[in-house]
Amino acid sequence: MTNRTREGWHGWDEYAAFYDWENALTVGRRDVAFWRDLATRLGGRALELGCGTGRVLLPVAKAGVPIVGIDRSTPMLRRASERLRRLRTPVQASIVRGDIRDLPFGPRSPFDLVMAPYGILQSLVRERDLQRTLDAVLRVLTPGGTFGIDLVPDVPRWEEYQRRISLRGRIGPEGQPITLIESVRQDRARRLTIFDQEFLHGRGARLRRHRFSLTFRTLSVRALRGRLERAGFVVDAVLGGYDGRPWDDRADTWVVLASRPNRRLQGRLS
Repeated sequence: MTNRTREGWHGWDEYAAFYDWENALTVGRRDVAFWRDLATRLGGRALELGCGTGRVLLPVAKAGVPIVGIDRSTPMLRRASERLRRLRTPVQASIVRGDIRDLPFGPRSPFDLVMAPYGILQSLVRERDLQRTLDAVLRVLTPGGTFGIDLVPDVPRWEEYQRRISLRGRIGPEGQPITLIESVRQDRARRLTIFDQEFLHGRGARLRRHRFSLTFRTLSVRALRGRLERAGFVVDAVLGGYDGRPWDDRADTWVVLASRPNRRLQGRLS
């Protein structure tokens, strides 16, 4: 498959088996507390875009927030479903297989918070995909509801390299050895960064190679703000990290908080 036909969701099915292992060694749980606390503070019903294996969804649900997670990857959702089944206390959580560009929820089941963690909007590699997603989120968000977006600002700054060993460790109940060999390519014309992943899992006759690519689009705060406002959102805050610090273009993470205007209230105030 060439980059010309590649969709942003390609590769995530293959990534499912290694997603939690890699994130435990990199992102860890730095963002989980932010999303959990935001959902708890706002109250109401939450929706997570690209919920994957439930890394964010489960802690939010265990905090007592009713939440729905949507993802198009069946292997990712299979892991999330298994984690939900293993919970010892009941939670108000469900998962749906679907496309975030065309959310399968009607106006009678709106959400008070829509979360887009882990740079999920940057997996939308075409402008029309982002526009469709913003329109879909606005449609399912309650008036006055919050749309929280996490951006990974450094993807365009990654140097290109070939077959670099990025991580080593062990995975699974048997502690099988695992190595991540990574290559990075930049498509500057289309503002895309492509991570070619090769996971070596096991050893000897049981060694398995898993190859796939993940693609992320460069999206600046300024560009996202403009797109949100054109879609009908109000941008309420731009943060430079999960600790709520002011925005800084050198920060490792950018968080944008927007809302759907409450037209009825606006009319009363005007």
